[in-house]
Amino acid sequence: MSVDYRLQGPVAWLQLNRPQALNALDRPALEALADGVARAQADPAVRVVVLTGTGRAFCAGGDIKALQHDVVAGGRAVAAGEEDYIDTVARCFAAVRALRKPLIGAVNGVAVGGGLELLLCCDLVIAADTATLGDGHANYGIFPGGGSAALLPRRLPLNVAKQLLFTGELQPAAQWQAWGLVNEVVPPAALAGRVQALAEALARKSPLLLARLKHLADTSADKPLADALRQELFELRAHMRTQDMREGTSAFVEKREPVYVGR
Repeated sequence: MSVDYRLQGPVAWLQLNRPQALNALDRPALEALADGVARAQADPAVRVVVLTGTGRAFCAGGDIKALQHDVVAGGRAVAAGEEDYIDTVARCFAAVRALRKPLIGAVNGVAVGGGLELLLCCDLVIAADTATLGDGHANYGIFPGGGSAALLPRRLPLNVAKQLLFTGELQPAAQWQAWGLVNEVVPPAALAGRVQALAEALARKSPLLLARLKHLADTSADKPLADALRQELFELRAHMRTQDMREGTSAFVEKREPVYVGR
């Protein structure tokens, strides 16, 4: 399998598994990733999802051979109506972004091009201190299609985003942490344990609450402040009708640990 799916308690680990290709995203890998996300979303026992890689790379980006095939074909797949590689990328990345559960990127090695764009889909990113990250598209004359050109200028100072996009250079994980796109940097041997511990801590929270928080955080930045504040109050009113909020407030009053059921 190009993407391994395994459960560790309430955490689903999606592990890109094409180490001979540095976990590059060919069509089967993209489809397997989208399927894994859908599987995790549909399983109520899964509270948190982790995305990582196998071997010395997190993900070296897209399948340039597949992309080159479409370029030779004039920018589209040969058969009329057939989905080309860019269509597959867009559809599968949209599926990752649409995940309503917390998604943690565990960066075990190099993340470049589409690998960086996958991390831009994640809610939290924990990286090994040996990992390097970058956009990389400019090194091959490729325009991004997984979100880096649109998202990096929203997440970084504009001149920094332009430098990364224009040069294609890689930077160590510590630099990305300084920019705010990596939450933590840890030794490689500690990566899996730290990510699992963080995921289990999130899994103890109300899944309804985390889904609402994720949605509001992802959508409020493009709204006027007044609209975002109104949406927050709307979400609060809706959440007040849930069993999870009743459980959380009751547990506080009764001085015990809450047990959330996601209703």
